[in-house]
Amino acid sequence: MAEANAVKSIQALQGVRLAGTPPDSLWNLSIQHPEEESPKGVIASITPYSRPDINENSAPASYPLVLPALTHPHIHLDKAFVHGAPEYADLLPSTGSFQEALSYTSQAKARFTTPDLLRRGGWLIAESVASGVTAMRAFVEVDNAVELTCLEAGIKLKKTWKESCYVQLVCFAQDPLFSGPHGDENRHLMETAIRKTEVEVIGATPYVEATTADAKRNIEWAIDRAIELGKHVDFHLDYNLDAGKEALVWHVVSTLHAKGWTTKAPGKRIMLGHCTRLTLFSNEEWNRLASQIREYGLPISFVGLPTSDTYMASPPAASDNPPQVRQRGTLHVPDMIRKYGLDAVVGVNNVGNAFTPWGAPDPLSLACLGVGIYQKGTQTDAELLYECVSIRARAAIGLGGPSSGLSLREGQDADLLIIYNVDETGLGTPRTRRTVAEVVWDPPGRISRDVTYAGQLAMKPFAAERVASSPGTTVVLV
Repeated sequence: MAEANAVKSIQALQGVRLAGTPPDSLWNLSIQHPEEESPKGVIASITPYSRPDINENSAPASYPLVLPALTHPHIHLDKAFVHGAPEYADLLPSTGSFQEALSYTSQAKARFTTPDLLRRGGWLIAESVASGVTAMRAFVEVDNAVELTCLEAGIKLKKTWKESCYVQLVCFAQDPLFSGPHGDENRHLMETAIRKTEVEVIGATPYVEATTADAKRNIEWAIDRAIELGKHVDFHLDYNLDAGKEALVWHVVSTLHAKGWTTKAPGKRIMLGHCTRLTLFSNEEWNRLASQIREYGLPISFVGLPTSDTYMASPPAASDNPPQVRQRGTLHVPDMIRKYGLDAVVGVNNVGNAFTPWGAPDPLSLACLGVGIYQKGTQTDAELLYECVSIRARAAIGLGGPSSGLSLREGQDADLLIIYNVDETGLGTPRTRRTVAEVVWDPPGRISRDVTYAGQLAMKPFAAERVASSPGTTVVLV
């Protein structure tokens, strides 16, 4: 790994602020590192901090805020930053349509090489870690065009970055498995790829199949294989705003129940991504869906992907609506959680390609976007949005731990985001963010953030200076 990505184990954080406590209270965290081959640091104790020399020049507001680390519940590793690589300069969007994105991505995939995949994937992981991400569900495609090249690059990246971030690989079928000229070949390649031990999730895209019948076969195939192999399953599902199309979420739920998921796949979860067609549901349909999921005891999570969805999801092309009233669609995640009792999170999805040419791999910026997208501006709303890109997202991809509440707990994995009071302007005017809401409403830059994974501090170039000079705060390295 590059020098900028070096890690140092932490024994303690002394003099920090924590979510769920009074903003002016200060705390010490001690980190325990088990003596194992791959140690997983956990929070051993949380105790009050007091120093006699605290005064108006070192007020608690200037001390760093420590929060649970961030998580990508849905991000594409192999297609990231295609627009930033000169090899694909001729594949920049011209219409911004979904079909164009599919076509340009297929053309780009034909040019993928291992060095290129490692470079762009490394960019994505590095920027994610610098943002505060310690776990990600990363999609890598398998089909007749790339065969196992993307998967093999993903496995290398998973190993390279194992000391800074947990990369959970999804063996992903973006292309049809049961229709088109390459359906059989794609399915056979997937059958081989999903059996690799490094693959933890089977991913598929039923809506790309030529018929609804084949889309349902796609769903059934993925569920059967996930049960057989003991893996999670993740569907890109119902990515349209066409009320005339059948919502396939009903088939997913009924198939999981009919095939006995809860007894045959213990501990394994189901993720449903995009699902923009569900934004057309009536209140009765939402209640019926939530009731079925609860009745069947299915561990289903939904992931809204607003940067992609608001760019791509629109009514059918035949719509006569002028642009200023043309509907856009993305799951209303806070309402799904609060109104219907569903499990839902928020993810980045794509970065720097034809599906999503805008945005960064920073979950905090996504939580900030959610304030406006969902019209959720209270402090409680901000805390929920932070959960949706941190602990809720982590639980949704099957990594366990609490799924609500941002208060740190003894025994919890020491995956932490540390937000410092840094002068980002360079003009001598640092601005403190004391609460989760302030962090979500106006996220600090990466220069203000440090991240610990398994109790290890990712040593960015500016992190070492803060460890040594942060007033009043002590980071004790092992």
